[in-house]
Amino acid sequence: MTTDVIAGMLDTARGALERFHDVQVDDDGALTFAHGGVLCVVQGTELEEGLPVLNITCVVAWDLPVADDPGHDVPHRVGLGVGEGLFGTPRVVRGERGWDVTLRYAFPASGLDEQPMGTLLMLVVSSASSMRAELVDG
Repeated sequence: MTTDVIAGMLDTARGALERFHDVQVDDDGALTFAHGGVLCVVQGTELEEGLPVLNITCVVAWDLPVADDPGHDVPHRVGLGVGEGLFGTPRVVRGERGWDVTLRYAFPASGLDEQPMGTLLMLVVSSASSMRAELVDG
């Protein structure tokens, strides 16, 4: 039953996202799309029995330069709320060529119709895009 619920949530998310984006459905059912240079994936899972959730992960930026000046240092800027939005948790990881930044948000989505699902997903994606604009262009 839970597999059907998760598949239904992903179908609703796909319908909502296709209003704004070209959406690819991966072999595992995950949805991938891009928004303003931000790559995103939506996956469904069950956190525990009876709690199916959707998780959206946005790759905000990658290989951002490491700065000596704290005011320009990516982790410092993210910690101070660069591109701050209400939905999503940012994460900064040091990669081989610089800083990689992601934004993740998980939420129970069972029972959401297409319009509220789209609103919620676009709030997350908009936060990621704002963060990217400030980190890459700012």
